[in-house]
Amino acid sequence: MSFETVSVIGLGYIGLPTAAMFASRKKKVIGVDVNQYAVDTINRGEIHIVEPELDMIVHAAVNEGYLKATLTPEPADAFLIAVPTPFLPCKEGEVPAPDLSYIEAASKAIAPVLKKGDLVILESTSPVGATEKMSDWLSEIRPDLTFPQTAGENADINIAHCPERVLPGHVVRELVENDRVIGGMSLRCSERSVELYKTFVKAECVVTNARTAEMAKLTENSSRDVQIAFANELSVICDKLGVDVWELINLANRHPRVNILQPGPGVGGHCIAVDPWFIVSKTPEDAKLIHTARNVNDGKPSWVISKVKVAISDFLQANPNKTARDVTVACYGLTFKPDIDDLRESPALEITKIISEFHAGRVIAVEPNISSIPVDLKNVELRTVSDAELEADVSIALVSHSEFKNVRISGQFNVDAIGLWK
Repeated sequence: MSFETVSVIGLGYIGLPTAAMFASRKKKVIGVDVNQYAVDTINRGEIHIVEPELDMIVHAAVNEGYLKATLTPEPADAFLIAVPTPFLPCKEGEVPAPDLSYIEAASKAIAPVLKKGDLVILESTSPVGATEKMSDWLSEIRPDLTFPQTAGENADINIAHCPERVLPGHVVRELVENDRVIGGMSLRCSERSVELYKTFVKAECVVTNARTAEMAKLTENSSRDVQIAFANELSVICDKLGVDVWELINLANRHPRVNILQPGPGVGGHCIAVDPWFIVSKTPEDAKLIHTARNVNDGKPSWVISKVKVAISDFLQANPNKTARDVTVACYGLTFKPDIDDLRESPALEITKIISEFHAGRVIAVEPNISSIPVDLKNVELRTVSDAELEADVSIALVSHSEFKNVRISGQFNVDAIGLWK
């Protein structure tokens, strides 16, 4: 069965590029989102996120009539769910548990328009068992249809999990070139999912089961988290021992079988900072290394903050005629990684927020990828690189944006959390 109409539920950093790629292959695509602004923006042929090349693809797809956005799901042949999976509220020190309410809401939204022969794929990064749970929600609402958990290969509705594996800033290219892990709840579910993704995916579609596909994404990001934790822990150790961590890592990486990553102010984004907790929450007694890595990376912003406080104190000691109110602190970068506008789980954003709360003087943020300061950054001014170079007494390097490459800040009153000024 061919797929003439594809519906993508959730038009964010993954959903919109995915919808655009199907539309670019002349498939009719219905994008669904609860955000009226996003829907209106897309229907004008524009985009509400920053992602290279995506604006041109969306503009062409909308103008040619292959892509439209709406608030309410409509009938389609395939439904891809790409909604957030944040954490449930928890107390400090507790292991965060995944919040599946967005997936549940998306499932309930599409259930009324499902018909025999449809394919539903969960792309949202999910704890093991979430795809089966989604299928249960759908079957509860649509008892007139059969699903893989009861009907297997003969199910009316096919269900699969296919996690996204793309790098922000390179999403358009990686959607096409990266291998996809396809985890169907039956072989038929997997086969049909491969057929769908081969609409635009040039790389290999590797078939497995739904639970393994879910765990694959969590494993990929947990592995990265552990590697980053090693680098971050090394930077703290080197600081105490008076060793330049950047030089050290460069030397160590000359070994043919060593590849240490670069330390930073922490770990952010919708994947690496989140996904490992899904494993820890399921198997808290066994995920010891993964849990430790999360604690190391989550604790790095506090270490950076302590260095900032020392830098401010050193500046005041060197300038006894000034008070803390006279000190301007500049934070270079707010996003969770370079050259994007994504602030999700950003340690740079958290660090800037904390500085603005304890520092009595001005705090300015240099973030070229956003046009306005986030609402939770009270008393923080958005300034240009030139402004910061002229006005700052203490500077903190948090994100290595391209615009910062030629900035050279020297002196003892600065904190370089990313090796930008080395």
